[in-house]
Amino acid sequence: MAAYKPRILAQSVRRTLTGASGALSAGQWLAIAVLGLSGVAAFGIAPDTTLETVPTHTILRQLPNPAAVAFDAPQAAAPAARYWREERIRRGDTIGSVLARLGVDDPDALAFLRVDAAARPLYQLRPGKPLRVETDDDGRLVQLRFFAGNGQLLSIGRDGERFATMATTAPAEIRWEMASGEIHSSLFAAADAMSLPDAITLQLAEVFAGDIDFYHDLRRGDRFAVVYEMRYLEGEPAGAGRIVAAEFINRGNTSRAFLWRDNAGGEAYYAQDGAPLRKAFLRSPMEFSRVASGFSSVRLHPILQTWRAHKGVDFAAPVGTPVRATGNGKVLFAGTQSGYGNVIQVQHQGAFSTLYAHLSRFAPEVRPGTRVMQGDVIGYVGQTGWATGPHLHYEFRVGSDQRDPLTIALPNAEPLSTANVRAFAARLAPAAAQLAMARSLANSLLAVAE
Repeated sequence: MAAYKPRILAQSVRRTLTGASGALSAGQWLAIAVLGLSGVAAFGIAPDTTLETVPTHTILRQLPNPAAVAFDAPQAAAPAARYWREERIRRGDTIGSVLARLGVDDPDALAFLRVDAAARPLYQLRPGKPLRVETDDDGRLVQLRFFAGNGQLLSIGRDGERFATMATTAPAEIRWEMASGEIHSSLFAAADAMSLPDAITLQLAEVFAGDIDFYHDLRRGDRFAVVYEMRYLEGEPAGAGRIVAAEFINRGNTSRAFLWRDNAGGEAYYAQDGAPLRKAFLRSPMEFSRVASGFSSVRLHPILQTWRAHKGVDFAAPVGTPVRATGNGKVLFAGTQSGYGNVIQVQHQGAFSTLYAHLSRFAPEVRPGTRVMQGDVIGYVGQTGWATGPHLHYEFRVGSDQRDPLTIALPNAEPLSTANVRAFAARLAPAAAQLAMARSLANSLLAVAE
């Protein structure tokens, strides 16, 4: 057997090219050079190679004849091209600089914006807010849209050579967002770490206030998950709404809450089995205050200097501190009564009523007959009537008898009616599913569609 002799590929290629004689003619070398420089590659098909025939189908379709147009008929003018553009307000921007970046070249529009009083909110430019304009192909302003705050959409439109300004309430889109966190120091620190809105953090503490003391009971490693509403106006976040579902694991004990809205517009939170989470009344009508004078059978009156019973609790707070309704009910009286000064009395379920005295003013919508919900702001701390300093005098009554609101056994909130139990279960299902997803997140915030 002959020994194997390795060969270089280039040698084989050269032998193939040169043939047996070992030499190429000048014409052959010229042809090879031209092919190499031109980048042409040659491909061949081996003899007896069978190619598959691609099946073809003939399709006939009847097309309508084009409409005949007389050559002398006037041609309709093509509509002018228009363009929508959007810019974010930057620090130091003026309305002129923003419109210039948007490609607006319209001195008449700028002159109108300077003098029209209704367009003044447009000059309150906050960095990050969007400004949208529609222009024609000449750069003239056709429309302008800007969110002026409080859900108001400012629209400026062109009609010929005239402009008009209109403010409307922009329709809000409600989306659900989810968040999950772990306590390392406090609830607010954990919420800030994931950019949870402050309004949702406060609601979370309020929803579980009956089960958890957020000042003393929290432990490192406690966890929470929450699904809440977020309002959007034309794709821009416009504030948080209500908590839809929430879970808090404190010291290994799990509490869950789900929002229920009744047909009358009332809102309350219930456990998964429909049991109410909160008492029918709050202990205190203010979030932050101190007791200046408690409920007692005898006390020296600071003004009359006589000994008499004090059938309420005085909460010391600065003038203007919001006062909350401690339970759902209807306003019986909102006015002035000698020693009480500005006073509100609210009738609740059954024989229960509450009284709030020495107020500086009432909430704008509060008047006799107004229905209030637990936690609604109904007035503000003042020093009206017989008061030596700013404070709220609060009374809790059962029938005509005053009781100590700090020690009385408060009644439970009304449970769901039989007719609402099935509807609550149906509405709970999607919220529970989102809450389970939020629970699986690790210190995260995620937006989802409702």
